[in-house]
Amino acid sequence: MRAKLFFAVMLVFTAGLVQAQKKAAAPKITANKTAILESVNKHSADLIAISDKIWAAEETAFHESTSSKLLADYAEANGFKVERGVAEMPTAFIATYGSGSPVIGILGEFDALPGLSQKAVPTKDPIHVGEPGHGCGHNLFGTASLGAAIAIKELMAQGKLKGTVKFFGTPAEEKFFGKLWMARAGLFNDLDVCMDWHPAAETRAGVQSSLAMVDFTVEFYGQAAHAAADPWNGRSASDALELYAHGINSMREHIKPSVRVHYHIQDGGQVVNVVPDYARIWVRVRDNTRAGMDEVYERVKKMAGGAAIMANVDYKVSLVSGIYEVLVNRTGGALVQQNLELLGPIRYTEEEQLFARKIQESTGKPQVGLHSKVEPLEETANAGMGGSTDVGDVSWIVPVVRLSTATAPIGTPWHSWAVVACGGMSIGHKGLLHSSKTLAMTMADILEDPKKIEAIKAEFRQRKGDHVYKGLVPDGPPPLNYK
Repeated sequence: MRAKLFFAVMLVFTAGLVQAQKKAAAPKITANKTAILESVNKHSADLIAISDKIWAAEETAFHESTSSKLLADYAEANGFKVERGVAEMPTAFIATYGSGSPVIGILGEFDALPGLSQKAVPTKDPIHVGEPGHGCGHNLFGTASLGAAIAIKELMAQGKLKGTVKFFGTPAEEKFFGKLWMARAGLFNDLDVCMDWHPAAETRAGVQSSLAMVDFTVEFYGQAAHAAADPWNGRSASDALELYAHGINSMREHIKPSVRVHYHIQDGGQVVNVVPDYARIWVRVRDNTRAGMDEVYERVKKMAGGAAIMANVDYKVSLVSGIYEVLVNRTGGALVQQNLELLGPIRYTEEEQLFARKIQESTGKPQVGLHSKVEPLEETANAGMGGSTDVGDVSWIVPVVRLSTATAPIGTPWHSWAVVACGGMSIGHKGLLHSSKTLAMTMADILEDPKKIEAIKAEFRQRKGDHVYKGLVPDGPPPLNYK
């Protein structure tokens, strides 16, 4: 009986000791982090207003003059030195505050997607039919990142943090990948660490990679002729295009499951009674790694030559741009995870949950509402997840620490009107402010402790190995005047 009592007492004591140790080890809201929360709250009305104006401007790649100016002007008004029009892109800019090391960067995107105009309502209802919309939440992205940079700047101005903070206004992520030209110009080379986030349906630290991708066009040049009177005098560019597309589709059985190939026929001829002398197709190839993508890219380029031979036409392959997969940094991800858990989940009103469930109903998804909890730090998969991003290129130059925050309901089709709707109302606004706080708190952790910086950089060096970064971007300036 005494033995049982002893073991019972020891069990209670041990359990209490474990709980006490956990409590002692748990991260706490420090003075700097309290100041960060106060800063983001202080600027919240301005940040939401800027995001909503970018949402309403709905500007696509390289045309983001209003969006870029809103962010750059607010940075300047808050004490940053702003360099506009960097890397030959009028809408790209860098806002800098502080001096010396460490140098921490933060990325901010702000371009919209074509054809996704939408009101902030839970059923499909465009503001302007056929016009752009923020179907990837970039109106939230750039604004939240700037809010985080401002919070860090204010701590630096008070002498509580030392170093330099740089906010990068990065245009054209959705089409031409503006960060490639910024990388080519060496604008990320002096950073110790770079921060990044993205709108999502869940809130989690970013420890998964993306897909490497190459973006190119193939043009075919033939000879026009009357399609009925003398078609034998014609050499059809559209025949070559069809043969090329058939070649791509026949190849799908014989490439790895990780590979994605998709295309858009941009010009297949103008009228039915003319043998077309010109055709153009826009193609993208993706894979888990740059090396795997390159292999398939070389193969589909050869196919263009084969299609041209069969149709007796000329052809031209033009590189648009290409991007690396994201190089994961779990050391930085663990810091993000601590701060996400410190902040806790986003709290939604019943009205916001009703809005979310209505969106899910409208898009044929289970009506489960918004996902408010913080996801646990997951294992890094061997394969890239989802789509591609030019953040991947930055991550091969400097360690990038990432997160995603819920700004739309679970199951929401991304790059759709549903994401646009949430980005223009309180669901998106809450994700914006939550991201801004998490980013700034993690930046403070990094700036306060040189050992954390070195650990992040050590993992970066280990994962990168002896690979030498080489951007996949054509010679010459960015294609600002594209059609």
